[in-house]
Amino acid sequence: MIRIQALHKSFGDVHAVAGLDLEIETGETFGLLGPNGAGKSTTIGCAIGVVEPDSGSVSLGELGPPTDPQARRALGVAPQKLALYEDLSGEENVRFFGQIQGLTGARLAERTAAVLASTGLTDRRKDRAKGYSGGMQRRLNLACALVHDPRILFLDEPTAGVDPQSRNHLFESVRAMKRAGKTIVYTTHYMEEAERLCDRVAIVDHGKLLALGTVAELIAAHGGQPSLELDFDDPVQRPDRLPEPDDDGVVRMRTDDPTGELVRLRDQGVAFRSASVRRPDLETVFLNLTGRSLRDQ
Repeated sequence: MIRIQALHKSFGDVHAVAGLDLEIETGETFGLLGPNGAGKSTTIGCAIGVVEPDSGSVSLGELGPPTDPQARRALGVAPQKLALYEDLSGEENVRFFGQIQGLTGARLAERTAAVLASTGLTDRRKDRAKGYSGGMQRRLNLACALVHDPRILFLDEPTAGVDPQSRNHLFESVRAMKRAGKTIVYTTHYMEEAERLCDRVAIVDHGKLLALGTVAELIAAHGGQPSLELDFDDPVQRPDRLPEPDDDGVVRMRTDDPTGELVRLRDQGVAFRSASVRRPDLETVFLNLTGRSLRDQ
């Protein structure tokens, strides 16, 4: 278990983390979501022992604090800013990071081959990293984080700017790590990734925890009503009792019974070009809690 208690960290006048409390269970994939500047990276820095908090504590269960060298050997980190040596080959990069973690000989060769295979890079292992596509570099970044077979993984925006093939490789790698019982802390700007991969999600902003739970729990608590969306050929046809259209000309009605409302409008002779129902999702939750879209950063 990762336990973060009353964590505070400031940089000058900026209070990056403001009394954050989190508990991440062993073996779960935990999503950490928040706008830019919400305190995610600082929280991760404290959790891996490279940023010293002003107050509060981080514990990695029975491993102790992340500042302990033995505890840090149980961590794997794939940072958002790629940590690669571009003039080395993919295989050389992985071997280098494995050696830093104390791997040698047959074990180093075994783990290098295993993580290159799991990230789909075996065929390109002899090529220099600077010749890799952005998606392949992300996969190599993950391979370097995995080479020493860590128990706890911190993946910071692992699919930022990657192609669909690399994204699928990364998804499969995360699922395989979860099946192997690893604890994964996952930050992303893509809500569908959190919905697909994470057992629980924490939403943070201004260094504080806004909400925590499964995706279903968050939607139930913070998603609000479904939205019935109506598009009219002629705005004049819109009955006065309906809401004013948004800037895109679409009328949006919040209702617990969108299908029933649609039937009632039809029975009343209201003519519209198209209608759709948008159910609340994690994006809706984030917007309701923070006032902005996660991608609108």
